[in-house]
Amino acid sequence: MTLSPASDSFGTRLFVAIAGISILLFAAPSWTQDSVDSVQINSDVFDLFLTNRIKKPATQATPQQRTAVMEELINIFLISDLPRAAELGAEPRINAEIELQRRIILFSAFATEFLANNQATEQEIFNMYEKQIAVPPPQEFKARHILVESQGEALGLIKELEEGANFIELAKSRSMRPSGPNGGDLGWFEAQQMVKPFSDVVIAMEDGTFTPVPVQTQFGWHVILREATRDGTPPTLESVHDVIKQRVEQNKFQDFIQNLRPSSSE
Repeated sequence: MTLSPASDSFGTRLFVAIAGISILLFAAPSWTQDSVDSVQINSDVFDLFLTNRIKKPATQATPQQRTAVMEELINIFLISDLPRAAELGAEPRINAEIELQRRIILFSAFATEFLANNQATEQEIFNMYEKQIAVPPPQEFKARHILVESQGEALGLIKELEEGANFIELAKSRSMRPSGPNGGDLGWFEAQQMVKPFSDVVIAMEDGTFTPVPVQTQFGWHVILREATRDGTPPTLESVHDVIKQRVEQNKFQDFIQNLRPSSSE
């Protein structure tokens, strides 16, 4: 059973995906050059390439790692300096890829700077939190289930339950899901956390009842017992502080981008 995450706008996804790129990408180069085999390599370029390769700061690289990465970078420079490489760079598709990477790097540099200069204030975080908790959270349900492979087996279980069999014991002995050993216990959940055929049935049930007919999902056939219902509880500000902070800052960036676009009236 899976969550159904809300979809984000393309702009938000792009911003989140690349806003975390290391500031190393945007540092001004010192233009101190290292010459190896007649190849001159900017030291900042080398450090950036090294960092990307070893996934940690260049200062933590071992001598062996520095040597291996330098050899790889020399090969890249030797090939990219060939006349044929320059001809390839002029081809429309490759030129477009180069231009796209340039634009992405500039976008990331600007986004990083924007975030640093437009951090969410505590008041902004509180205001968004208040706005969100003003909407009552969804109801929560506590349920158990027994999952089997066939409709016939599920119907047999329902008949046993109608004759007085214990739901928990049946789940322990007959359910094929991991929840079986726990008596089919699913704990507390919101309806949208479950697949739709399952959640639709749970919503329509009464507390203390089990399904009179089996419920089919992609996992198999379910017999469901709804044990209890309660009103959802909003999270505390402390527990969602960092998430809301990020959302406020994303909204600021999205608003900035939106204001760059020409209005429909123009």
